[in-house]
Amino acid sequence: MNENFINFHVLISHSPSCLNRDDMNMQKSAIFGGKRRVRVSSQSLKRTMRQSDYYREHLGEPSIRTKHLSDYQHQAIAALSGRYDEALIKQAIDFISGKDASADDAKDDAVAPWVLEEVAYFCDQIKGLEADGVDAKKLQKQIEKDSQAFRQALAKGLDIALSGRMATSGLMSEVGKIDGALAVAHAITTHAVDADIDWFTAVDDLQELGSGHLDTQEFSSGVFYRYASLNLKQLQVNLGLLADIKSEESAESRAKALDIAAHVLHMLATEVPSAKQQSFAAHNLADLALVSFSHQPISLANAFEKPIQADFKTGGFREPSITALNSHWDKIHRGYGLQERCAEFALDEVKVPNDIISKPSLPELEQWVRANGQG
Repeated sequence: MNENFINFHVLISHSPSCLNRDDMNMQKSAIFGGKRRVRVSSQSLKRTMRQSDYYREHLGEPSIRTKHLSDYQHQAIAALSGRYDEALIKQAIDFISGKDASADDAKDDAVAPWVLEEVAYFCDQIKGLEADGVDAKKLQKQIEKDSQAFRQALAKGLDIALSGRMATSGLMSEVGKIDGALAVAHAITTHAVDADIDWFTAVDDLQELGSGHLDTQEFSSGVFYRYASLNLKQLQVNLGLLADIKSEESAESRAKALDIAAHVLHMLATEVPSAKQQSFAAHNLADLALVSFSHQPISLANAFEKPIQADFKTGGFREPSITALNSHWDKIHRGYGLQERCAEFALDEVKVPNDIISKPSLPELEQWVRANGQG
C-alpha cells in the first residue's frame, strides 16, 4: 500500500539557549493551552536544514534566496559563463524576474529562491526561439508545453520542491510557482516556560575597573515538539518525475521521494538553528523520532495542549513528553481507525504502543522510510 503522506514527529530537548528571536530580540513564543511556550519558527527550521552541511552533502546545493537581482545576476554570469554568453544570461534573468536586473541596485519585489539550472533552462529556451523572435508570451507557451522538463531543471534546487515558491512578477510568477510538498510546523515546547534573563558583560582587558559593555539576553531550556508532513506525490510532481498530481507513481519515482524523505527525517532529528550558539552551544540531538505513513497529514501537537509537568520524583520534562506523545498517538490511531504504518526510534527504553515498530537507531528508522515502511 502506498500512503501519500509521511508524518514526522520529533521530540528534542535543548539545554539553555536562545534559538530564535523576534523583532525585540526576545525568544519567539506562543500561547498554547493557555500557557506560554518557547517557539522556533518553521522558517528558521527550514533555513537551518537547507543551509546545513548534511543538506549539501546528500541533497546538493540549495537555492539562493534573494531579491537583489543585480548581485544574483553577477553570480549567475560567473557560474554559467562557460555555457552561455553574458547577454543571454542577462536576458534569461530579466524574463524570469520581469525586471531589468542590469542596474547596480536592481531589486525584485520580494525574496525569491533562484536556481542556476533554471536560468540555464531559460537560456536554452530563448536560443530555441531566436529565429522567430523572443518575447515573454512565446517563452511562456514554450515552457508550458513541456512543464515536466522545466520542473526537472528547477529540481536542482530541491528545497524549492520541498518548500515551494511564490513570485509576484515575470515568468517566475506565471510558470514558476511551486506548491510546497513539505509542511513544517513551528516547534514549541511541550511544557510552559518561564524564560530567564542573562545579564552579561564584556570585560575590557585594558580597562582597570568596570566593563566595556553591558547587556541582557533572554534564554530558556525545554523539550520541543517538531512536526512536519511530506506529500510524496506533490514532491514527485515538483521534481518532474510525474506529469501531475493525478499521475500514477512508478517504483523509481516513489523510491526517489522516499530517499529524500529519509534525509528530511535525519535533518529534523539532528539539525539545530545556529542563533546564539557561540554563547549557548545547545547542539542537542533528538530524544525521539516517530514516523508514520498515512493517507493524511496528522499533527500530534495536541498531546501537549495541556502543558507537560515535570516528573515529580526525578524532575525533567523529557520522559513525560515521550509518554504523552505515544499515548496521544495511540488515542488518535484507535479513535479514528487510522490506517497507518508507524515506526519509532527513542534514545531511552520506552513503552511503545502495539502498532508502532520500535527501531534501535535513527539510521535504521531512515532505512525503514526508504523501504516504504516495510521491514
